[in-house]
Amino acid sequence: MGLALKELLYSKGRFIMIGLIIVLISWLVFILSGLGTGLSTLSTGVLSEAEYSGIVLEEGSEFSLSKSSVNRSLTEKVSEQEGVTDTTPMSIFRNSVRKEGAEDAEDKITDIVLIGLEPDSFMEPNIIKGEAWSNSDENQVIADESLENDGYKIGDTVVLDNTDKELTIVGFTENKTLYHQSALYLPMENFQNLRPSSPDDADVEETVSGIVVQGTDVNLETFLEDEENVEYGTKEETIEGIPGYVAENATIMLMLWFLMIISAFILGVFFYVLTNQKTNQFGVLKAIGGSNGFIIRSVISQVFILSLVSILVGIGLTYLTVLALPESMPFYLESNMVIIYSLVLLAISVLSSLFSVAKITKIDPLTALGRAE
Repeated sequence: MGLALKELLYSKGRFIMIGLIIVLISWLVFILSGLGTGLSTLSTGVLSEAEYSGIVLEEGSEFSLSKSSVNRSLTEKVSEQEGVTDTTPMSIFRNSVRKEGAEDAEDKITDIVLIGLEPDSFMEPNIIKGEAWSNSDENQVIADESLENDGYKIGDTVVLDNTDKELTIVGFTENKTLYHQSALYLPMENFQNLRPSSPDDADVEETVSGIVVQGTDVNLETFLEDEENVEYGTKEETIEGIPGYVAENATIMLMLWFLMIISAFILGVFFYVLTNQKTNQFGVLKAIGGSNGFIIRSVISQVFILSLVSILVGIGLTYLTVLALPESMPFYLESNMVIIYSLVLLAISVLSSLFSVAKITKIDPLTALGRAE
């Protein structure tokens, strides 16, 4: 370790250049990770941030709430099944809203997802600003904070697009988006009155998008055998059932892992060239009694210290970048992911140095000394 530190300090220019490469790679990895998580949350936040086990949906809906319609009366029967501790009906439909008095201003129209829930259910969002629904007759909604970033505030009245139905924002929540759109939560009773319907929908008040289930080791096998046209999707399946989520997430992950693989090759080449340049120095160390183990530990320690410092600088640059990003950008940096990717990058750096370690063991002191100038 001492020899590694001395060489790092002595050959600062050479190691700063290698460190800069690691800094840029780690910086890019963390930025991509934050963007990937941000896009994922923007697409799935309503479901991914909630505590539930699964959802009872219409059969053939591909585990998608937007394609499902089930009878609300099934809620009680589902709650009696093995492992189920709580249930609540949930309905959604996508629309857009405009600020009251801004009917002709297209830039005031905002796409949203309207979500109907039973009051005091486990799916009701946490409020970070404002208050919960009251028992008043007006259609009160709790909105995702992204709407606040768009200029909406508590007390604003918004109008559902192509209708005269008004909603009043009484509170804001966070990380509650779906299909890349802000969520507006309101009580199920009010939701059913706002829900678009056709003359054929005689039982529209009795249908919901799905029945959300909470519990441990949930077993709905008997229920699914007795009921027709329903299926049960786990939390993972209902999240993956969101249109575009799997493809979007896979694209980001593919970019990240390609970057990791390319990084391993780049760093491996750098360390191999660096080892070649120091062949005569290693020969001198061997000639005066330095073992292969001592030299290898010195090289790996050097790579470890250089990579660790560079990755920490990359993390610092990432958090500084976050401060400069606009609030509208879907960027969410999770601490656990920062730690995981830091360890992966550190492991890649150390492992890539093993190519040069193999060469060290083959260095002949006499040959190396003969090459010394």
